[in-house]
Amino acid sequence: MGEPRRVQACVLRSLGRLEVEEVLLDPPGPGEVQVRVAAAGVCHSDVHLIDGHLGHHHLPTVPGHEGAGVIEELGEGIGHLRVGDSVAFCFVPACGECAACQDGHPNRCIPGALNAFRGVMTDGSSRLRSADGTPLGQFLSVACFAERSVMPAAAAVPIPTSLPFWQAALVGGAVVTGVGAVRNAARVEACQAVCVVGCGGVGLQVIAGARLAGADPIIAIDLAPGKLELAEARGATQFVDGAEGDVARAVRGISSGVDHAFEVVGRPETVSLAWNTVKPGGTATVVGVVPDGVDVAIDARGLLAEQSLRGLFYGSGHPAREIADLADLIDRGGFDVESTISHATNLLGVGAALERMRHSDGARTIVVIDEELVGPLPERLRV
Repeated sequence: MGEPRRVQACVLRSLGRLEVEEVLLDPPGPGEVQVRVAAAGVCHSDVHLIDGHLGHHHLPTVPGHEGAGVIEELGEGIGHLRVGDSVAFCFVPACGECAACQDGHPNRCIPGALNAFRGVMTDGSSRLRSADGTPLGQFLSVACFAERSVMPAAAAVPIPTSLPFWQAALVGGAVVTGVGAVRNAARVEACQAVCVVGCGGVGLQVIAGARLAGADPIIAIDLAPGKLELAEARGATQFVDGAEGDVARAVRGISSGVDHAFEVVGRPETVSLAWNTVKPGGTATVVGVVPDGVDVAIDARGLLAEQSLRGLFYGSGHPAREIADLADLIDRGGFDVESTISHATNLLGVGAALERMRHSDGARTIVVIDEELVGPLPERLRV
C-alpha cells in the first residue's frame, strides 16, 4: 500500500464524546475504493451508536453511514467503477455468494453485515487510524463523517452525475429504508390504509413510499406539530397528535384499523402503539431500531385476529439496486427528497445535529463535507 492520507473526521472515543480530529486514511486495497465525501446525512443509527444503544464494542470509531461523493482512487480488481464516478453509499456491501445473497436477501449478506457492524473492511481490518497509529473502526464499513472514506467497492453505488450530492446523501440510508419498508417488507397496495408512527427523516420517506404505492388514507402520528406539517408535504392525508389522548383509538376513528402500520421510532411503547392500530389480518412493521436488550410487549389478542408483527433491515430488498433506481427517480423529479431536509451543517456541527435528533427537532440534517462538490444549497439550508 501507498502512504496514508491525512483527513479530518469525527471520532467517537467514548460514549457521547464526538470530536473532529485529523486521522490517517490508508489507500484502498484490492476490491476497495477511496471516495471524496461530498455530503452525509445524520441518522438515528448514528445516535444509537454514539449513545451506546448498539453496545460498547465499536470504540473508537468514525461514525456516518449515509452519504455520497466521488470516487478518486480504485484498488485492484475493480471493473465496474471508474475514477470520477458519483456514488451513494450502501452500508451492507453484499458479497453475492453467501446463503443470504443466494436466497435473494443481499440486505442480510452474512459477511457484509458482520463486517459492517464490526466496523471493519472485508479482510477484517480498518483503513482508518488515529494520528498515533491506533486503529479506528469504520461504522457500517462506510465511516463517512470524514473528508474521505475507503470502503468496499460494493458499498459505492453509481448515481446520476446531475443529482445534487446534498440530496444523493440520503438515498442509501433514509430513502432506501423508508421506501423499502413499503415496497418490500409490507408490500403496500393501492387503497390500503397506512399508519406511520414517527415522522422523522425515515418516517417521512415511509410516508412518501406509501403515497407512491397509492395508499389511502395515510395517517401520520408524531408528538411534534412541525413533523406533522412535514408529513403532509410528503403525502400524509390524516394526522394524529401523539401527545393527546388514546392515539390508537384516534387512528381507529379515522380508519377502522389500518392494513399496515409502520413504527419508525424504535421505542417499546411506539411498537405497541403501531400494533394496536392494525386491523384483523393487518401487519405492523418495525422500522425503528429498538435499543439492544429492550423487550417489547404487545396485546396477544391481536394474534387471534391474525395480525402480524415483522421487522425490517435496510429496506428488506436489494439495497444497491434500489439505491441506483431511487437515485434515478429523484434525479428525474419523480421523488422529492429536499422537503425532508430541515438543516445543513458541517463536520463541526454534527454534535448539534445529533442533539436535535434526540429532541425530535426538525427532520434530516445534511452535513456538507466538501462545499466544492456539493455546490450551492437552497437559501433555507445555507451553512
